[in-house]
Amino acid sequence: MHVRVTLVAAARSAPLLAERFDDDRPLDRNGWQDVAVAAHGLVPLGAAELRYCSPTPRSRATGEALGFAPLAQPALRECDMGRWRGLTLGEVAAREPAAVDAWLADPLSAPHGGESLTDFITRVGGWLDTRALYFVHTDQRTAGDGAIVAVAEPSVVRAALVYALKVPPLTYWNVDVRPLAAVTLTGWAGCWQMSLRAAA
Repeated sequence: MHVRVTLVAAARSAPLLAERFDDDRPLDRNGWQDVAVAAHGLVPLGAAELRYCSPTPRSRATGEALGFAPLAQPALRECDMGRWRGLTLGEVAAREPAAVDAWLADPLSAPHGGESLTDFITRVGGWLDTRALYFVHTDQRTAGDGAIVAVAEPSVVRAALVYALKVPPLTYWNVDVRPLAAVTLTGWAGCWQMSLRAAA
């Protein structure tokens, strides 16, 4: 049996240049409008046996607006950015340019005092690998692919893709996940394939 995990990126809470590390602001007006437009294609994902979300206001609100009634997962929280929390990348770069350069170049570095990129990817990957346990313990293996949907911050979706595809951690910076984008990972612990859905 394989598990099918569809990750939906949360709607936005601010323009891209105004985004802050560990941003805990709720959805903005544009975010709510975007959810309404995308709902037709995303609402059917709510038929999944398990429905989760990152523990951020915008992830929860996106999941609720889509009718998922998701359960927040601490493991799907954004990367712990330590003392940079609440700041924009531009603000941090102006204050600590050398630290930002080190953070972007070395996935093991954590100059902000929080999690390194490698630790973040490993945490999200660990959550992904344990999703099959529900279906094993509840003896639902005969039901085919176990379906799971999770609304997560774009950064979390990026980390999951890097982990699942077994690419170098610095690939994270080359993955662009837009709000309300959806991607499906099919497989089992340590063995995942990425599936892209055709547009409806």
